[in-house]
Amino acid sequence: MAEGREGNQHRTMNTIFLIINCLLLSIGTSGGPLITRLYFIRGGHRLWLSSLLQTAGFPVMFFPLAVSYIRRRKHHRISTVEGSKLKIISMKLPMFVASAFIGILTGVDDYLYAYGVERLPVSTSSLIIASQLGFTALFAFLLVRQKFTAYSVNAVVLLTVGAGVLALHASGDRPPGESTKEYVMGFVMTLMAAVLYGFVLPLIELIYKKTTQPLTYSLVMEFQFVMCFFATLFCVVGMIVNNDFKVIPREARNFKHGEVNYYAVLVGNAILWQAFFLGAIGVIFCASSLLSGIVVALLLPVTEVLAVIFYQEKFQAEKGVSLFLSLWGFVSYFYGEIRQANKLKNKYRNTETELPQCSSSMIDPKQ
Repeated sequence: MAEGREGNQHRTMNTIFLIINCLLLSIGTSGGPLITRLYFIRGGHRLWLSSLLQTAGFPVMFFPLAVSYIRRRKHHRISTVEGSKLKIISMKLPMFVASAFIGILTGVDDYLYAYGVERLPVSTSSLIIASQLGFTALFAFLLVRQKFTAYSVNAVVLLTVGAGVLALHASGDRPPGESTKEYVMGFVMTLMAAVLYGFVLPLIELIYKKTTQPLTYSLVMEFQFVMCFFATLFCVVGMIVNNDFKVIPREARNFKHGEVNYYAVLVGNAILWQAFFLGAIGVIFCASSLLSGIVVALLLPVTEVLAVIFYQEKFQAEKGVSLFLSLWGFVSYFYGEIRQANKLKNKYRNTETELPQCSSSMIDPKQ
């Protein structure tokens, strides 16, 4: 019975963590693209700076890491003998190297995404990013042997096709003053960002599965910290080469909403994207990389509506078809998950009823 209670507590905590990380991922997925686009349409032009802001908020991780360490130290004092020390950093060298590598890939992905957001409306870039789910599913199958049901396959196909529909209307919503070549380049770079991040998510899950040290949420936050640090470092090098640091003060003075709001946009950018990354790897920790990709795609309608409301972006028929296919994909996936959960629950109940009941007549008095 004690094992059953511990199992229930573990599942409850896992569910709580999953909900928290889904909320973080939702905030970052909806707000990140909007504030990044705001930077560009109000006078910002630095691609490397915009790329850096997607991971530069990693210092905020010091607070949850400190809270986690205090809790671990309290538990360590109760459960261990005196004299043993608890390490502040639990991450070992192999995990550090893996997170640094993921960080560099993330830095490349940040640049590709920033390039696309500069040239495409948010509603268009978000629909293209939805195709990331298809690539996540493919790489999840290859790297971590993700199991699929008919419903999840249907969802992946619908979401991928929904994003592909936009290619039929290329340049139809091209911003004023932008050439067709620039628009197409933005489209291609955004698609490349979707492919790369679709590879990164299952790769993180693979690293989680292969690690030899106990996988805790504290370790996941350390992974996030190191990953974002190296992604930011990669973008800092790009900013130095491109002389972005010298241009920032002048760009702030020329920002349409004023210098103070310029820096507020930069800070908000960094915080919102940090919520995205923490939520993404947290969902992988609690569930899978496929679910992380599903949640990212699930927020597509919210981002779409907000972009049309705040930026008065066009919403052509092709976007409507793409959005419909995406929503259909969401419903298909979650319907399949509910059916699978009910099937497992019924199977568990049937197994319990089939177990022989222990009665007093079955007990040997000699034992």
